[in-house]
Amino acid sequence: MANDRDAKRLLWFIFAASRGGLNRLRIISSLKEKPLNTNQLAKELGLDYKAIQHHIKILEKNNLITKFGEKYGVTYFISTFLEVNMETFGEIATKLDKSK
Repeated sequence: MANDRDAKRLLWFIFAASRGGLNRLRIISSLKEKPLNTNQLAKELGLDYKAIQHHIKILEKNNLITKFGEKYGVTYFISTFLEVNMETFGEIATKLDKSK
């Protein structure tokens, strides 16, 4: 099931074809290194806290990240779905990096 057509289409839409895709790409790249909460992501990426919340909501809705904890202690991780499709994510990240 890895790298199936629907997953590839979803990842392209989330990261390349919609506004904010580059910020979502940066969030996922940070979460690949280590789990973080919203505040830590905002500081690390130099983005507004509310912007991070918005992108987190989109990533969570599309099953690309999971959370652990409650309220202010919520820590975000890469989802199993995204781990399985990490090769496709890498392709997208590389192509977007070259297009800058």
